[in-house]
Amino acid sequence: MKKALPAIVCLFLLAGTHPLWSQDDAEGCKDSPLVSRMPGSSIHSCDNKDYDQKDIIVGEKDGSDVNKHVEGPLQSWDYGTREGVSDLQVFRNFETALKTGGFQIVFERNPGYISARKGNTWVVIENSGSYYDQTIITEQAMKQEVTADASSLKDELDKSGRVAVYGILFDTGKATLQPASNGPLNEVLKLLQDDGSLKLRIEGHTDNVGGEAANQTLSEKRAQSVRDWLISHGIAAGRLTAQGFGATKPVADNSTDEGRAKNRRVELVKL
Repeated sequence: MKKALPAIVCLFLLAGTHPLWSQDDAEGCKDSPLVSRMPGSSIHSCDNKDYDQKDIIVGEKDGSDVNKHVEGPLQSWDYGTREGVSDLQVFRNFETALKTGGFQIVFERNPGYISARKGNTWVVIENSGSYYDQTIITEQAMKQEVTADASSLKDELDKSGRVAVYGILFDTGKATLQPASNGPLNEVLKLLQDDGSLKLRIEGHTDNVGGEAANQTLSEKRAQSVRDWLISHGIAAGRLTAQGFGATKPVADNSTDEGRAKNRRVELVKL
């Protein structure tokens, strides 16, 4: 049974004089069940992704934004507001509605930005008065749908000397392996068990989201985490090395979600 989404009772100014829906809404677009629109607004566009990512502002440090990288199911809307609505009016309405709905306001920049969370669900309002963008993303690990078996890994290693292993997943911004990674890791383990002479370099790669130095360090730690897992399952340490390359070796376009997902990978290189 699907869990019911948490409800928000939206408190909007002048709610009784303007309809919440609009005949000018983009085809197929409807309001979120979590947060309704500013009355009199119309939806210019909307999107619904099974799995995507967003960097959410959660604070400031030394004059720069501090972001939290969140991945999970994502919905977004671009609303145009009615004539005469100020950016402060939009800001205060959403601020009140989110608090009333039990969301914690994590960061706000009056009147242009609000990020709020309730459990694993984040709501982000990016506001300019004449229009505003609304994003809802629920933080969760991706369900792996593509798997690799030991045989196919061996075939690619024999053919090209390296193979990317997708499905080895880590906590966001960390080198902690997620339980969903056990399937692909066990296939790598079987590959090494079947060929006792095989030696591998484990490479960590990231997308270009975040700083260069941070990505380099993260990729190194993730490669080492995979090496440590294999050693803990009986593979001799001398058969494995680990190296990180950060975002320096992309295999796809970092300007797209699909490309960034391909670039966040672990590769095995035959030594």
